Amino acid sequence: MVPPVDITNTLLFIVSNLCDCKDTVFFSKDQINALFFNFFNIYPCIIKKNVVLLRSFFNNPMETRILIIDGDISLATVLSDYLCSRGYKTQMAVSAKDALDFLKHTYWDLVLMEVQGVGMNGYELLRDIRHRQPDLPIIVLTTQTERESQMRAFQLGCDDYQFKPFSMDILIYRIEAILRRYRIREENKQRIFDLSGHHFDATRQTFDGEHMSSRESDLLLLLCRNEGEVVDRHRILTKLWKEDNAFTSRSMGVYINHLRRFIERADYTIVAVRGKGYKLVHNGEL
Repeated sequence: MVPPVDITNTLLFIVSNLCDCKDTVFFSKDQINALFFNFFNIYPCIIKKNVVLLRSFFNNPMETRILIIDGDISLATVLSDYLCSRGYKTQMAVSAKDALDFLKHTYWDLVLMEVQGVGMNGYELLRDIRHRQPDLPIIVLTTQTERESQMRAFQLGCDDYQFKPFSMDILIYRIEAILRRYRIREENKQRIFDLSGHHFDATRQTFDGEHMSSRESDLLLLLCRNEGEVVDRHRILTKLWKEDNAFTSRSMGVYINHLRRFIERADYTIVAVRGKGYKLVHNGEL
């Protein structure tokens, strides 16, 4: 049995807002009780099927996530344990295939990678990652000390190059320095937009003075920065929801519908491009 769309979508919207720690969201006790009763008692098969997706949805969105790509599992484990002890969330990938799979389904704040022993040419993997995610910070950790190797890695898009063996403490400083530069660059991007005389302020999280949730604001900001262009659905999900799965995809659909109601007064809409993603367009350009 498939639950009614209004119950499912409303539940997803409530859960999404409750997970959004930057907002205070108010729902009546009766609303929440009724929705959860329907979802958990009438449709237990839905919960049973999606328990793993629900768990991933509740991950702390504020954690710094680091993907470690290294064929040497013992070294990768030591590095992962140390970074976890310093408050980072990590995932190890011992092959290029694993790495690409993790990059496809999950958002990462930074990648630490070895260019040897990952099951394919490590430089080709570096090129592939940079092509897929132009703004993802990448630090190469390697035993290759030749000048040509360093030059090639930087040409292919790495942000830093660290020889093995290395000091864990120095690595932490390098990670924080790169993340800080990326955050400053993100903060300096445009955050206020005029949509046909209607004012969207992503910093204040308002549209014409009306408050938006931070998730709504972040989603509209991403679309505004790429107005008229298709924003890949995977990019949206991994950047804002941190995971690309059936549950977060459904949640994104709910937020897209909420945003459409916000921007219709400005004669704008969000167009779904089948198999690709979404784009923000003025109705006059349809």
